Amino acid sequence: MKLLSAPLLLLWFLASSGIAQDAAQFKTRSGILSGTVVTASGETIDRATVTATTPSGEQKMITGTDGKFYFKGVEGNPVSLQIEGRYIGRTTIDIKDGDPVEKIRIVVEVRIPPRHDSVVIEASATEPDIDRRNETVYKDTLFSRDDQVFQTLDGGINAGQHEGGGKSIEVRRFGFNLDHGGVSGGLKVLVDNVQQNQGTQGHGQGYLGQLKTLTPELVQEVNILNGPFSAEYGDFSGLGVVHVRLKESLPDQGTIRIQSGSFGSYRAMLAYSPKGDKADSLLAYESARTDGPFQNPSRYQRDNVTGNLTLHVDSNRALGFKLNGGRNNFYSSGQIPLDEVAAGRLDRFGYIDPTGGGNARSGTFGAYYRSQADSGAVLKLDGFLSRSLLDLYSNFTFYLNDPQNGDAFQQHDSRLQQGANLQYLRPYTLFGKNALFIAGGNFHANQINVGLYPRIGRSPKGVSTRADADVTNAAGYLQQSMDLLQGRLHLEGGLRYDYFRFSVEEKISPELSGRQPAGRIQPKLNLSFTPFKQVPLSLHLNYGRGISSQDARGIIRNPSGVRISTTDFYQFGLVRRFRRFSATADMFWIDRSNEQVYVPDDGSLEFKGPSRSYGYELKVSTEITRLLTFNGGITKVANSFYRGTYPRAYVSNAPHIVGNAALTLSQWKGFSGSVRLNYVSNYRLDELDAGIRASGLTVVDFSMLKKVRPWIDLNLSIDNLLNKTYYETQNYFESRLLPAGPAVARIHGTPGFPAGFAAGLTFHLAGK
Repeated sequence: MKLLSAPLLLLWFLASSGIAQDAAQFKTRSGILSGTVVTASGETIDRATVTATTPSGEQKMITGTDGKFYFKGVEGNPVSLQIEGRYIGRTTIDIKDGDPVEKIRIVVEVRIPPRHDSVVIEASATEPDIDRRNETVYKDTLFSRDDQVFQTLDGGINAGQHEGGGKSIEVRRFGFNLDHGGVSGGLKVLVDNVQQNQGTQGHGQGYLGQLKTLTPELVQEVNILNGPFSAEYGDFSGLGVVHVRLKESLPDQGTIRIQSGSFGSYRAMLAYSPKGDKADSLLAYESARTDGPFQNPSRYQRDNVTGNLTLHVDSNRALGFKLNGGRNNFYSSGQIPLDEVAAGRLDRFGYIDPTGGGNARSGTFGAYYRSQADSGAVLKLDGFLSRSLLDLYSNFTFYLNDPQNGDAFQQHDSRLQQGANLQYLRPYTLFGKNALFIAGGNFHANQINVGLYPRIGRSPKGVSTRADADVTNAAGYLQQSMDLLQGRLHLEGGLRYDYFRFSVEEKISPELSGRQPAGRIQPKLNLSFTPFKQVPLSLHLNYGRGISSQDARGIIRNPSGVRISTTDFYQFGLVRRFRRFSATADMFWIDRSNEQVYVPDDGSLEFKGPSRSYGYELKVSTEITRLLTFNGGITKVANSFYRGTYPRAYVSNAPHIVGNAALTLSQWKGFSGSVRLNYVSNYRLDELDAGIRASGLTVVDFSMLKKVRPWIDLNLSIDNLLNKTYYETQNYFESRLLPAGPAVARIHGTPGFPAGFAAGLTFHLAGK
């Protein structure tokens, strides 16, 4: 739907309803009725329901990404057209004899969502500040590994496995390496308004390990904000926000998916979603196993349970409850020295230490309430309680520091979290123009036990660090927007304030205990302008300041250092639409403040910044035919460096070119499928030496669905279709492979999976 991103949410209470028709008059030919649904500023609306009613009957269809509808066999006069959908006002028009019936243009009023449980508003994939991925990507593709879900996001995001399957992904975007999601600006990830980034984590600031409890078939949609442009989002939002919204019910009462594939992988998903007049509900269980292509089998096991119950008190109020829990266990080959692979002394899927890996447990219970008044005002309230446990067994440098026992260590994180979000949206008239006011607040508290332990095998042999940490974050925000020039100019401003309290009680070194506060204001400003109503060209200007909190242990150890880093993000973009084709071009400029990061792998502090990155993005989308579409995009970082350094030091460990493309077939004789390409350029691994570089990758994936019967689907997926050799994550550091061997600075990498096949059956039982 060509609607607002979260940063542009306030701009979209606009426009009077109406219909603008082509000047040419058409006669009814073969009962064809066609047109396009748009906003007052000319932006197309997808997923709107169009109902055509004549004396002889009624037909319905849902608009595609281009906002178009097309009916055949519409006989008789008059014809009544009704357009409705989420976020748009109901529009009804009557077509009389002699009126145009083909290529008509229907302008609808855009309103705030009446029953949306998060603040994410949708937009098409060609708007500069937000991308969207709908449920089709996730329900029709077979995923053998949980990290593959995140890799479908594209949007300039490059994500790779650091351990080969079980650990949180490493994230790279806009020329910055975000580690596991929380440094260098951060990428904020939420699932149904529950923050997934874990601060002061045993393995890394902003760790995203809880995403492993996400079941792909339950994803309703994913919205990707390209920067910190919305006042709703605070910590870890410097380089954007990924908001995953799960389904509240399924179209069938029973859904079963079973699949099997390469590397000893198999997976099953069972879901029950009963019918209910006053309630939406589902309960799902997912189980997955795989060994991967590794010589040291990964023995990866994952089990997840997800539930939802939404009670509709009346047409304007709903009360809901959500439950999500999961566990996973795995072994890992870790990052292996690539010089040994090149010399033929180590297989690409070999290992140095066979004891790496980990296990994790987590559970989250949430409740939410949403209400809409007759005035259009919306109140949303949600809260959650979460418990997680992670033990990670790693060995990066092998025998570098301890030739006798080795450098293997265990990282432990035991955590209890509580959170709540409140938001109030109020549409009104300001100086005779439609306006929207939003006020809200967030609260997030963590009670954490973290530790670092040297180990032999998987048995700890001492304690390096152990601490109890409390991190509390409270925030409030305001946003105001209004529309001018008949909806062609959207103005929005926002302000957010976050307050943090960091508390650490060190068990091994009590002198490093303490408590420190921190706070930061973040302004937001967004503008969208369509110069001419009849020319489908829009200009966007976005600015936002995002923040990233530091690890509490690092703050207490260095109280005079940086506690909250900032990201100032500027973006200018143009959107051009022409019939079935749309394209976006935008430029970005990102300034990062000074930052100190606690490194949990060795208990040290690392200084980063100030830094700068700038470049551009291009995105295209075209409907080749009604059944075949193409989407693609490229993010190019022109430069990324640390300011004030001489000789200049460049930001390392992140690619400067990330590209994606997808060719998708929809419902052709029961077939649907896609071919997807991901491209990442090679990139530097050292701030000063440009010759030390990670190799890039070009990977093609294929997926296909064939509807065998109305109630059964055949699924097939081929990952890395061309069987390319590549490495998901690469780092440059010193290691020693044998107790008496030399210490060598070298590139270490995690191999990407070779070509892998998965086939499965999906059963749809007792449709609603």
